[in-house]
Amino acid sequence: MDSSNDTLELLGVGLAIVAWICSLTTILMPSWITLSTDLLPTEETNMGLWVTCVSQEATDKQECRPYDSMFELPPDIILARILMSLVLGVGLLGVLLAIPGIRLVNGCHNHVDDFSCKRALKAIGGALCLVTGILGLIPVSYVAHLTLVRFFDETVPQIVPRWEFGYALFCGWIAGILHLVAGTLLLISCLHFQKLDRPVVSGSMKNAPKSE
Repeated sequence: MDSSNDTLELLGVGLAIVAWICSLTTILMPSWITLSTDLLPTEETNMGLWVTCVSQEATDKQECRPYDSMFELPPDIILARILMSLVLGVGLLGVLLAIPGIRLVNGCHNHVDDFSCKRALKAIGGALCLVTGILGLIPVSYVAHLTLVRFFDETVPQIVPRWEFGYALFCGWIAGILHLVAGTLLLISCLHFQKLDRPVVSGSMKNAPKSE
């Protein structure tokens, strides 16, 4: 196998790991949407999937309170909880399957068809990374869409504070894109890997005389 394919494999697995860490950070960040008012410009309210936090610039303190019940959450936050939990599970499974599929790891040792085994593991891992990327982009994009709709709602008076994008949304977008790129690289490397799965006929065997 050429070095370019090794690079694709390592880059795909590395990006998948980084994307999973970004997804974990996204689900834990308390700033999915943020709210600040003109009356208290130094105070900011952040709403996450698990807690609501209030931070004050003057004291540089942040107080967080977990949600007492899921029934008090808006539907978009509940949906984001479910999908982001799936992202962590599917993404981790994709990484665990893709790592034995790279050439540097002897994950299919003693199997009858080593190349086919590695290619299958890597293909499944790449496909799961693509699914993870799509699942991760849905909740952050949906929350961002609802935030924009509510921000520009003309029926709400201008003096009413509006929710805005939090840092978790941007982190979620980055994680989703990285998952898609990682899955694409892993699937591309599978196409190169397929060449090694074919039997190679040496020149001496080609020129050997046929027995009568």
